[in-house]
Amino acid sequence: MQITGSMVIGQQSVFGSAGTVKAINPATNSEFEPAFGLATNDNVEQACQLAAATFDSYRETTPEQRASFLEKIADNILGLGNTLIERAHQETGLPVARLEGERGRTMNQLRLFAKVVRDGVYVSATLDSALPERVPPRPDLRLRKIGLGPVAVFGASNFPLAFSVAGGDTASALAAGCPVVVKAHSAHLGTSELVAKAIQQAANDCGLAGVFSMLIGNGRQIGQSLVAHPAIKAVGFTGSRQGGMALVRTAAARAEPIPVYAEMSSINPVFLLPDALKTKGAAIAQGFADSLTMGAGQFCTNPGMLIALDSPELQSFIEAASAALQGKPASTMLTPGIHKAYSTGVERLNQVSGVEVLAQGQAATAPCAAQANLAVCGAKDFLSNVDLHDEVFGPSSLLIRCKDLAEMQAIAEHIEGQLTATVHATAADYAIAKSLLPTLERKAGRILFNGFPTGVEVCHAMVHGGPFPSTSDSRTTSVGASAIDRFLRPVCYQEFPAELLPTSLQDANPFGIPRVVNGELTL
Repeated sequence: MQITGSMVIGQQSVFGSAGTVKAINPATNSEFEPAFGLATNDNVEQACQLAAATFDSYRETTPEQRASFLEKIADNILGLGNTLIERAHQETGLPVARLEGERGRTMNQLRLFAKVVRDGVYVSATLDSALPERVPPRPDLRLRKIGLGPVAVFGASNFPLAFSVAGGDTASALAAGCPVVVKAHSAHLGTSELVAKAIQQAANDCGLAGVFSMLIGNGRQIGQSLVAHPAIKAVGFTGSRQGGMALVRTAAARAEPIPVYAEMSSINPVFLLPDALKTKGAAIAQGFADSLTMGAGQFCTNPGMLIALDSPELQSFIEAASAALQGKPASTMLTPGIHKAYSTGVERLNQVSGVEVLAQGQAATAPCAAQANLAVCGAKDFLSNVDLHDEVFGPSSLLIRCKDLAEMQAIAEHIEGQLTATVHATAADYAIAKSLLPTLERKAGRILFNGFPTGVEVCHAMVHGGPFPSTSDSRTTSVGASAIDRFLRPVCYQEFPAELLPTSLQDANPFGIPRVVNGELTL
């Protein structure tokens, strides 16, 4: 499939007329062909109106039609073959093996939601029969969930496939019966066009023209216009706190405010409890170094903070972690802008009063390459200085020394909302762990024991969300089967004629989905 620099609007390929932009190879910090046309407000209008026009018909497709559509997208992405992987490698600097794994994850997400749609649990079909003899009488009441409407999705910089054009937000929105308009991320324009055309072809083959569009915009104007458009009913975003909150404000200022499901910043604290450090400190140190530097540290679940009690065992851990980090080569970051922000953030962190640099990785010798960084400060320094609380996006972590358990608990209470929190403990540490857990449950969406937060499994039980500022809505997840709930709302049908009932609420249950009938679950 050829990359032309075009956007996708329904079944059309459109070259934007608001100027052009080229992709950048971060390994060389140089532009390469082709040029991509930038969207105008007219393109936004066209895509949004098309999504609105197709919503009612798309949300009433059968489970099999929608599931087959999602599976066809996955098949088409695989069918792009090495063309997709090679282009993504050029545009991101990510290793080919990582991109092949991410492609597999993207396909798994689509197939997971195909299963979710076929299973039908997400519909929450509920039937309460009429009780005419009761005083007062109860009418016949039936509930199902339907899609919110067209969804705007913003591609993320750090996952060119799994959190981008056909990523989790797109997959879950399409599964919910919502047409999608994507704003492609400028860090991987060619990759985005290839995937968009794979979705376009799947929509065409499945008779679903118009349910998907992808726009290209430079800067914020197109994204803001998309969120402000009255046809859009929800937003999925992964990126910076600044960018996410800008979209939240735009959505809230509309005549009809809409939800923005923004995954933003997280430092993912890791609590190192005493006996764990004593019995397996060296192994934890190596695992930490590997997790911190994976993908040049450009994971939203990167372990950006360590918390431990000061002890000889902690000093041994520091020595082991420092040695492991010093052997890590500098890795290419996704864009020049991300690299600049990382370098600035590390420099600012290391200059804060009370902070000491413990170790750094090998020096960078190429453009956009990030050198790993591990610093340390005392608990009192952290608690008294808000400059130490910000995420440094990349392979940088801050170790906080605590003099006692009271300081460790104070750190847990003081940190902001997180995607994850991790505890390394043995059975001898369980009393301490138990005291931390209520706080960590309030602070994080996923709590790990004896592991590291990088690596987010795509499955039914996964939660990739958390209290603000890790996300803009702590009640949701952007990964896993429950992600579909973000784009649904309940509708109740009272005393409806059988001929007008939605198929999922008909007495015969033609789709064979699980339902709650008069308070009893029926399968």
